[in-house]
Amino acid sequence: MSKNPLAAKIAAPYARALYDFSVDQNLMHQITADFQNLEVFLNKTPDLTQYLNNPIISPEQKREVLEKTLQSQINNETFKFLVVLVDRNRINLLQEIIASYLELVYEAASIKTIEVSTAYAFTNLQKNTLIKKLKELTNAREIRLVITVDPSLIGGFLIKTNSKVLDFTIKNQLQKLAKHLDTVLEI
Repeated sequence: MSKNPLAAKIAAPYARALYDFSVDQNLMHQITADFQNLEVFLNKTPDLTQYLNNPIISPEQKREVLEKTLQSQINNETFKFLVVLVDRNRINLLQEIIASYLELVYEAASIKTIEVSTAYAFTNLQKNTLIKKLKELTNAREIRLVITVDPSLIGGFLIKTNSKVLDFTIKNQLQKLAKHLDTVLEI
């Protein structure tokens, strides 16, 4: 779920092309696993992400770094795709492409990605209960939760899907109460 709509729009055709290729070549499981692992890896190594996004660094140097760090860890076709991104100066969109590709895969597999913001981390029991309820509400086969802890919410949680936002936070309830009191107490 990209934060930059322009980057997401540019990334979408690359993700779609890779998705179609992975389906045609029967490589969807391998490429999906590579991208899931790569997403985690890039989030844990911001230095690599900054290096790949740096326009001053030549494509040859970027290709060399990718060969040393990733080539032995991922499928050959996934690696070739990364090289194409480097050659076309689109490696800076890698995270958006990964997000867009995984969205296509999850959609095809009836897996819903749902963002949840909470004031405190969920226990496994709370997480499993929420997933069970969300499956019932969305009719999805699987639910993939993206959980963000935000102490400013005070308590409760906020659920975001593609088209809906359900706000069960104490912060939101306090804001509603304040608005109500403002209208009632206005002189």
